[in-house]
Amino acid sequence: MNAALLGFSVAAAISLATTPLIREAARRRGALDVAHSSRKVHGRAVPRLGGIAIVVAFYVAVGLGLLMGPAAGSMINLSPVMTAAFLAGGAVIAALGIYDDLRGANARTKFAVQFGVAATMYALGFRIETLANPFGPPIELGWLAFPFTMLWIAGIINALNLIDGLDGLAGGVAVVALATTVVVGVLHGRTGMIFFAAVLAGAVLGFLRYNLNPASIFMGDSGSMFLGFVLATLSIGTHQKSTTAVSLLLPIIALGLPIADTLLAMSRRAARGVPMFSADRGHIHHRLLDLGLTHRQTVLVLHGASVMLGCTAIALARATPAQAFGGLLLLATASALGLYRLGFFRVENALEVLEARKRNAAMRQAVVQARPALEAAESFDELWRAIEPAARALKARDIQLRLGVHGGPRRLYTSGVETADSGLACATFGIGGERSAGDELLLGWADGRSKVDRDTEIAVELLCREVEPVLVRIRSRVRLRNMIGSARQGGRNQRSA
Repeated sequence: MNAALLGFSVAAAISLATTPLIREAARRRGALDVAHSSRKVHGRAVPRLGGIAIVVAFYVAVGLGLLMGPAAGSMINLSPVMTAAFLAGGAVIAALGIYDDLRGANARTKFAVQFGVAATMYALGFRIETLANPFGPPIELGWLAFPFTMLWIAGIINALNLIDGLDGLAGGVAVVALATTVVVGVLHGRTGMIFFAAVLAGAVLGFLRYNLNPASIFMGDSGSMFLGFVLATLSIGTHQKSTTAVSLLLPIIALGLPIADTLLAMSRRAARGVPMFSADRGHIHHRLLDLGLTHRQTVLVLHGASVMLGCTAIALARATPAQAFGGLLLLATASALGLYRLGFFRVENALEVLEARKRNAAMRQAVVQARPALEAAESFDELWRAIEPAARALKARDIQLRLGVHGGPRRLYTSGVETADSGLACATFGIGGERSAGDELLLGWADGRSKVDRDTEIAVELLCREVEPVLVRIRSRVRLRNMIGSARQGGRNQRSA
């Protein structure tokens, strides 16, 4: 355990030292998370890319540990090929997260990389080949082992990403899950990846010094996706080929909070008819905030829930099959009651969901109908004429298109009365999402709503997503025309001379 403790300490120290440097670099780079949406609970621009500090601390500490030779190697207990695959896979996922934080990656790109890495991990030995069965021998998955492993790795990556909605929440949940992995690994004598778990826990704890409310930096996708990958792979490596009746159930329980939140989000979005990968404001932490809890109280409650889940997983590690069944039944009952208290599973909400589904379908259709005009736009004026009717179809009364807000040539298009009218519910949307370069669409509604609901925000965000490539194309043509004009003017000047 000395190697694990040393790796933990080194990673924590590196993370503590590098996070402020990353924070300043993110500010200079303009890599800021801007609260353009009601689902955002911070009221200011906060640097992201904090995950880079976690990744750097992890790999430096692991590298130093591996140089120790037998001390760390005995705690890893993996083949060189599997160790290399684990480290390389984490690097690829971290690179994907950094790219997403800086440039933005769509869902197709993210899943392509995630499933590609998961398939490679499976091929190189990280496989879920059996499922726990408290009533008898483990269930052999056979050919289903490959898709199950793929879904597990990609699912946990995205579960940690989805739960990263409050200061310190994802990091705290990850630390609890990592601690649970270490304890269960020791109890089972499955020390396979304890060293990696301890090192990552240290890296995350060092980062949390700056990420707790009020956070001065966010981990971003570079951190949340990396944490998800490592946790998913650790669970496979630690519990692989275990003879315990609840083997793979243990990491599922330890990660129960992000897993449950992800499954609820998927079912909620499908029921309401919004895109599966559009962020909303119905997560568990949002429900707690709506009950009146403060930001810090909500995080503490969810950290406490994670600790309880982790303790349950540790208890089940030594339970008999009958005890495991009773414990799982009690856990399921308590979880269902808690979620019901937060407003999930309410039958009385069914009519509201059906109405929302119809409304969302109509708003999405309005965005689709605007696509031909947007694709045909050859100038900023034509782009504005394509945006205006689409915004009207979304019931907006006042519309402003602001281009070049944070630099570059500025343009302002306005339709309707001033959006500062106190009788309007107004919202500003960055064209380019959280990574907007300074182009904004400001809409105002005067239909009696006190604020803009999340479903309408999602529809406008879809419109902004359609507008973004058109803006890029028009700007490219404008620059090209300016270059040609400058070259011609230079030629005329030379002939005149």
